[in-house]
Amino acid sequence: MRPSPTRRTLLTATAATATVMTTTGTAEAAGHSPVTAQRPTRELRALLREIDPDRIEATTRKLVSFGTRHTLSVQDDPARGIGAARDWLAAELRSYAADSGGRMTVELQSYVQEPAPRIPTATRITNVIATLRGSVTPDRVHVVSGHYDSRVTDVMDATSDAPGADDDASGVAVVLELARVLAKRRPASTIVFAAVAGEEQGLYGSAYLAQQLKAAGADVQGMFTNDIVGSSTADDGTRDPYTIRLFAEGVPSSETPEQAAIRRSVGGENDSATRQLARFVRDVADNDATGMRVRVIYRRDRYRRGGDHIPFLERGYPAARFTEPAEDFAHQHQDVRVDENGKQYGDLPEFCDFDFTARVARVNAATLWTLAQAPGTPTGARIITTDLTNSTRLVWTRGTEPDLAGYEIV
Repeated sequence: MRPSPTRRTLLTATAATATVMTTTGTAEAAGHSPVTAQRPTRELRALLREIDPDRIEATTRKLVSFGTRHTLSVQDDPARGIGAARDWLAAELRSYAADSGGRMTVELQSYVQEPAPRIPTATRITNVIATLRGSVTPDRVHVVSGHYDSRVTDVMDATSDAPGADDDASGVAVVLELARVLAKRRPASTIVFAAVAGEEQGLYGSAYLAQQLKAAGADVQGMFTNDIVGSSTADDGTRDPYTIRLFAEGVPSSETPEQAAIRRSVGGENDSATRQLARFVRDVADNDATGMRVRVIYRRDRYRRGGDHIPFLERGYPAARFTEPAEDFAHQHQDVRVDENGKQYGDLPEFCDFDFTARVARVNAATLWTLAQAPGTPTGARIITTDLTNSTRLVWTRGTEPDLAGYEIV
């Protein structure tokens, strides 16, 4: 499908940080009306209705059935361990690719991690990757991920059952459901669906994926990881089933001294490319079609925590993390057990809310589809600050899309 001729790009007033948001809104590009949240198109609503909570539940339970998916667990057992999970994920994604008309390809992206923190011996780490090639601007890339490895209380325990339903079979289930639904469509730009390994041991799989994309010169214009998106219930029992948190850093992890000087000169601490990406998510996915409120958290991640978006941030790519509104640590990174008071511990599927996870998938789908259909990020955006005036002069390089109507400063 050719992108709509009414597409527009919104250029922020802090353009010195090369910050842009792309949108497929229907307002006049050259008008002066205030920017409002985009209403989902009929096509997008139809796409979102295809996301199935039953399939998300089935994927989650299937991943749990492998006993443990610890990065250091067995890789050659067909029924147990991370190797069995890897092979099942690859087969599932290949079944979706079969419906794509050749547009989707699936690969096992592997490397051997030499001994390192939480990796005591040389270990093969494998990401399962599906790439849906764009039909118009295939060099423009968006990435969505979840991690399929799991753990218990002792991060080095590779043999005990580690169901990892919420952390992070839920995120992988989102990725697979997105791949299934989008495989039958023709996005203008490329979407990469990634189930990565090695997250619990130190973000190893995601770091390798980001490294490979960087080495290939990939134009990654946005990356989202879904990590712990399976439950809407907090540890005190309160529920918030219609909110998803989106973590977005301010000062870029990859900022150079020159970029820092520019940021300080224009007061751009709140205007990183990642934060503008997060605002875009809120603009296109916080609505009745997804059934969700997107709560942008202006931090890289939760306190003392990290996720698979960080290696992308470190390589200069805009990247953000989806996580449920409030976590229950009794069902995360825990040995499966019942204590003396009868309380069940462990990351088990009975503590997941699959309707909630389906709504998270719709937020992702609305975002990725809109980004993929929109014009690309303009390059060379900056503020001219050579003179002290009451006006702000912005310059950028116009995109090459033939149907690009113009830019709106917000």
